[in-house]
Order: sequence, then structure tokens, then C-alpha cells
Amino acid sequence: MEGAAAREPRGDRGDQRAESPRAPAPPPSPAEPPAPRARPRLVFRTQLAHGSPTGKIEGFTNVRELYAKIAEAFGIAPTEILFCTLNSHKVDMQRLLGGQIGLEDFIFAHVRGETKEVEVTKTEDALGLTITDNGAGYAFIKRIKEGSIINRVDAVRVGDGIEAINDHSIVGCRHYEVAKMLRELPKSQPFTLRLVQPKRAFDMIGQRSRSSKCPVEAKVTSGRETLRFRAGGAATVEEMPSEFEEAASQKVDDLLESYMGIRDPELASTMVETSKKTASVQDFARCLDSVLGEFAFPDEFVVEVWAAIGEAREACG
Repeated sequence: MEGAAAREPRGDRGDQRAESPRAPAPPPSPAEPPAPRARPRLVFRTQLAHGSPTGKIEGFTNVRELYAKIAEAFGIAPTEILFCTLNSHKVDMQRLLGGQIGLEDFIFAHVRGETKEVEVTKTEDALGLTITDNGAGYAFIKRIKEGSIINRVDAVRVGDGIEAINDHSIVGCRHYEVAKMLRELPKSQPFTLRLVQPKRAFDMIGQRSRSSKCPVEAKVTSGRETLRFRAGGAATVEEMPSEFEEAASQKVDDLLESYMGIRDPELASTMVETSKKTASVQDFARCLDSVLGEFAFPDEFVVEVWAAIGEAREACG
């Protein structure tokens, strides 16, 4: 039939559709840059060392801001805080908060207790005190040498803050300034120290919960990241120091104590970091002057520090 003959087969129409020109494919869109990694929210748990509920703090970038956050959490003035320890409520200078905090560390704030005045006669050149400071304006005693002049004064304890020397306030002074004042006191003459001791509780254990959220003696974290405070800059999250960095910083801290009568792990760490950017002791000395010129380190001290860092590098391979 003519009607049937005029009808095109389905397959032919399909072939014609297949051969018809196609619109060009749109060019691929450029790959979108990955979204920036969100900075983790760092929340730290804290207590007053003499006993308190547990508080939570965040949003600080240096030690002064840390103290302000702790003070806000407990309704006290920041100037009430003498120093902080990590993972221990005791006056333990091995647990002293320095230039870094482990991301799981528990912070205990030691606040002002009783004030006392002691009279000391300087019968030798060295008093036997090692001074450090809290980074927020208070210098305090970190170590007392056995058999020293200060060791024979029962009222003076490790952890005592130093408020005044001969009624001259030293609040706001750095540890090296206080140590220098003490070294320059004349021999055979008595002088007065006004001290403030950390507040203590008679039954601290009874005031605390033994739960993991509010520990009496928290375990030191095994994490590999810390919040590192930077002098003049914001805190950064970093890997834990390497074996070499820890060994070298310890050696430098020992030298700071023997030469200047201070302990400062943050300062020691900064000096080790500076050494990694230099190739000679002369370069090292110039870099220290530019970074830490306020300390006016003597040349012989810089040479000893450079040698100590070299020894640590060799020992750690």
C-alpha cells in the first residue's frame, strides 16, 4: 500500500538522529580551590590550685591573655595569679607552665596567699636563688640551692613571688632584671625581701573530685601537639619539640641559671631556634642581638650556648 510505503522505518529515523550535529560540550569548569582548613577550637580545662570547680577557657594567644581568661572564669583579678602548673596542683617547678601547653594539658592556677617580709644578710656573692617569671609581670623563686644563704632562711620557699627588694617594688620587672638587682646588692649588709606565697589549702584532695574531668593529679598528655606562645606574636599549634630541641633547650636553660640566675625554658627554646638559622657563632651572636638584645648577653655566654647546642646536636645524631 502506498500509505505504508511512504512511512519511514523507525531505525532509519534513529540513524538520522545519530548523524545530526551535536552542540559542543561546555568546557570543564576550573577546579574550585579547597576550602581553608578551619582552625580547631582549643578549649582548656583549669582549676585554682588551692581548690575550685573546673572552668573552661579558650581564645587566648599569649600568657597575659591566658591569665585574664582564668581570672574571668573564677571571678578574680589577673594580678592575683602568681603562676600556673600543668597537670599538677602542687607547687612543682617541673610542671611549670612555660612557653607551650599540650592540647590535653590541665591548667592549675596558683594565686596570691599571705605576704611576708624577711631580712637577709648577703655574706657571699651568690644568694643561691634561681628566679623566673610568669610572663605577666611577676618574678618568683624557682629553685633554692642547698646550703646557700637563702636555704638557711626558713621563711623563703620555692614558688614565693618577689614583690619588693628593700621596699622597692619590682612588680612588672623581668626575671633577669630581678636577678641582676639581687647580684648587685652589697655584701655584709642586710636587705629586706617582701614575698607573697601561693595560696594553699589544708585539705586540697578532699576538695576535688577524682573523676577524669576534674583530676587531682592529671596524667601528662602523650599527644604530639602543643600550643606554643610566641614572644610578640600569636600562639601557634605546633608539633612537640624534637629530641635535639629538648636536649639543647635544657642545656641552654642550665647555662641561663649558672650565668644569670634565671630559669626560662621559653627563652632557651628561642635561642635554640635562632641557632638553627645560623652557621657560625658570629652569626648566632648577631641574631641574638637582633632578637633578644634586651638581655645583653656577654660574649663568653653566647660562645658557651653555641657549644652546648652543638653538643646536643651531635648527641642526637
